[in-house]
Amino acid sequence: MLSYFRRYFTQHMNALRIASWGSPAMPQQGPVVVYSNHPAWWDAAVYILAADRFLPDYESYAPIDAAMLQQYGVFSRIGAFGVDLDTPRGAAAFLKASKDILSSHRRALWITAQGRFSDVRERPLGLRPGVARLVELAPDCTIVPLAIEYAFWAERGAEAFIAFGPPMQGRDLVGQPRTARLERLESTLAETLDRLSADVESRDPDRFRIVLEGRSGIGGIYDGWRRVAAALTGRRFDPSHEGHRP
Repeated sequence: MLSYFRRYFTQHMNALRIASWGSPAMPQQGPVVVYSNHPAWWDAAVYILAADRFLPDYESYAPIDAAMLQQYGVFSRIGAFGVDLDTPRGAAAFLKASKDILSSHRRALWITAQGRFSDVRERPLGLRPGVARLVELAPDCTIVPLAIEYAFWAERGAEAFIAFGPPMQGRDLVGQPRTARLERLESTLAETLDRLSADVESRDPDRFRIVLEGRSGIGGIYDGWRRVAAALTGRRFDPSHEGHRP
């Protein structure tokens, strides 16, 4: 299934880029909770690709809206489980499933903590309170913020950008009141998002490393003509928009 999502991503997106400062610090032991903002449908695919690249030794799981899971059943084959966070019963089911997942030291739980699609500039982020409960279920966990953003740069396809923020230990958070705990989780994610957005706004690819690269260029007759022109002038054909510059 991973190969399917790699193929799907590279067909529709230009690149998945991680900020040069934003690689995750790997925990020595214990389960991992990765919580993020939720800007787009693509977040689920980004989770899958990032989990394979940065947490390859962990079994990864992610809650997903129950109605969406029915529509995209393929996600259930790679660790997604359906939840309905708009009801008390759904919230209780989420916590029960999360406790079971986090009972193993080699499992990771990836959560779109806003619980709804939201613009990256929205403040406050409005994280769901359930994310602050997870450290009570697994005090030995490491909890890591993940900032996600999408933008169009020079190519036809969009760019996906990610950055992991500073990890926090569950045992350091569990003694705090839930409201203070949630505020800390939200402020840490917001700071990571703001730093990532500044790099995205710069449009400087040197501030990022490529995790996965898609197909550059326009395609069709336009790229065909550019290929011929490159051959006639003895230049190597570069399908990217930047490669079109003299």
